[in-house]
Amino acid sequence: LCFMPSTDLDLDLQWLQHCAVTSTKQNIFRGYYHNTSTMFGGSNDGTNQQPIVVQGTVVHDSKPAKIAYEEQATGSYIAPVHLVEGTGDDEYQGKGQVQEAKFRDVSFAIAFFAQLLIMLGVGVFYSGTSDDGEGGESADYDGLIYLVFICGIFATCLSWLCFSWMMRNASTLVKTALIFSLGASLTMAFIGLLYGNMLMSILNFIFFGIGCCYARYVWHRIPFAAANLTTALTAVKANGGLLVAALCSLILALVWSLWWSVAAGGALADSGEFTLFLTLVSYFWTHQVLQNTLVCITAGVIGTWWFAPSEANSYFSQGLKDSTIRATTYSFGSICFGSLLVAVIQALRQVQRHAQTQGDEGKIVACIIDCILGCIQGIIEYVNKWAYVYVGLYGYPYVEAGKNVLQLFRSKGWSAIITDDLVDNVLFMVSLGVGLITGFVALCLEAVDNSLLNGIGYGGDGFASFLIGFLVGLVFSNIIFSIIGSSVNTTIVLFAESPSEFQHNHPELDQLMRQSWREAWPDECRGL
Repeated sequence: LCFMPSTDLDLDLQWLQHCAVTSTKQNIFRGYYHNTSTMFGGSNDGTNQQPIVVQGTVVHDSKPAKIAYEEQATGSYIAPVHLVEGTGDDEYQGKGQVQEAKFRDVSFAIAFFAQLLIMLGVGVFYSGTSDDGEGGESADYDGLIYLVFICGIFATCLSWLCFSWMMRNASTLVKTALIFSLGASLTMAFIGLLYGNMLMSILNFIFFGIGCCYARYVWHRIPFAAANLTTALTAVKANGGLLVAALCSLILALVWSLWWSVAAGGALADSGEFTLFLTLVSYFWTHQVLQNTLVCITAGVIGTWWFAPSEANSYFSQGLKDSTIRATTYSFGSICFGSLLVAVIQALRQVQRHAQTQGDEGKIVACIIDCILGCIQGIIEYVNKWAYVYVGLYGYPYVEAGKNVLQLFRSKGWSAIITDDLVDNVLFMVSLGVGLITGFVALCLEAVDNSLLNGIGYGGDGFASFLIGFLVGLVFSNIIFSIIGSSVNTTIVLFAESPSEFQHNHPELDQLMRQSWREAWPDECRGL
């Protein structure tokens, strides 16, 4: 205390007392200042505050509060610390550890790049041997490329325009998505009756009944899902560069699929089915890495927007740049780790299905095995869904990230909250709508020039044009809307950890979130 400026001593003593007994709603950063003249905050107006550090980057925040921060010696970033009410001990709720800026799960990143180089080499080898010297064939696909290109641009623009529309009609969309799922089941049931497929009809009638019960059970949660969706859309719209990241991920996925088809096709022709499993692991692993890298980038950007909105409030914000660098360097090994687990299960399921088509024996056993593998895949994907939020936010290793984020929800009693999938229903429904509209655009293009698909033998076929446009629109919108899904998950995690920062930086959204959460989950959110 003798080092503190005497003019601010009373205020500093009050701050020390407040920090000694603080509620779980108040988040502080542990640390100190080197400059004793500004210790514990400096002047009363907060002009000498140490800047906040998010994702390893110094950011600026206008909050005039007396908050101490961890010394920035190694470029590491700081997670909020929650102190337990009535104690002076640093008992953490969830996590609050300072993460050192270093590469995580390095061995998995090395293994990923190794398999990538092998597949690239195999692709180069077989692409050279398959050249038959006949040129000019690429021109046959000019019409198809043109159609896909125009449909892709249209689907991207339409998906982006849907953001504002979904923000204004979030609650209505959640209700519509529930009714849409019921209508789809009922429609399929009647189609089964029409074509005499009784099994299909009975199953869909059962699904319709279950869906009705589910809709009645979750109807009161619609404002909760709408609030989460609105907050996520607001954050994503403030950081439009995430759209570019999603499109880059999509382009890389398309390029990889084309290259893999050449490499895997040649390898299977020479080596037989011995290499089937390995090539499938390579294919799924790369796609999972691309997808989960986008999840981590999104989580990092939303984290910056949550704590320091001024640093994540433009198309190519500093938060987006820092999050992209972190996801593709320090956290890339963790991304490869979790992605490999899912890829192995996916490859096993494909091998099992391939073996099932080779004969009629043991189909029931094969079906049971596929069901078990599907359950395992679902569990791993569920863990990944939340683990990668922590990887993107704090840079934890994969295993520790999964453990910490699930422990956070258990400590809050929010295990039921994170199973709510109403937002996913909305995103799927809107993606389907974008796909249908894009299909009609492709149909119009085919009507203007009926030679677009001559190169693939479907010239003048309106249905083929519609189907291509529908698939392009569905895939592009799914990639773009996956950003919203990741943003919703990140919002839930941050609302569990740091509601006070959200209340200060985004008061209107905070009021909407608190009110809707209390109504949907009165017991779990009693302390909000």
